[in-house]
Amino acid sequence: MIQKTSVGTVAKSLTEYWSQRVVAEANGNLFKVAKGLGATSWHAHHDQEETFLVLDGALTVQLRDGDVHLEAGDLLVIPRGVEHCPLASEDVFLLLIGPDVTSTAAGGKPAWSVEGGRPTPG
Repeated sequence: MIQKTSVGTVAKSLTEYWSQRVVAEANGNLFKVAKGLGATSWHAHHDQEETFLVLDGALTVQLRDGDVHLEAGDLLVIPRGVEHCPLASEDVFLLLIGPDVTSTAAGGKPAWSVEGGRPTPG
């Protein structure tokens, strides 16, 4: 059955920062929602590009050669192998597109975010 998905509603229901929930799959790609706050760890994905679409809020994707600031409606593709570190000063809600889930320690997920933790202020 064909059904629509409210990606913003699903993203806002997440309880864990920098975790991904798959909301759809098409053409070999997963469409994943996530919510972010604070920073991930610096990391690179050698097996896939990572596509960020900001649904609500603002995100800075730190790159070794400069930062890219994104706001709601902005899309950014990080090429495979490029080291990056997403950073959000307030809650940001994202749609990520790629062939696999990347919300693991190797994918930059910070240890503090496990089980609904929050970043340490400062």
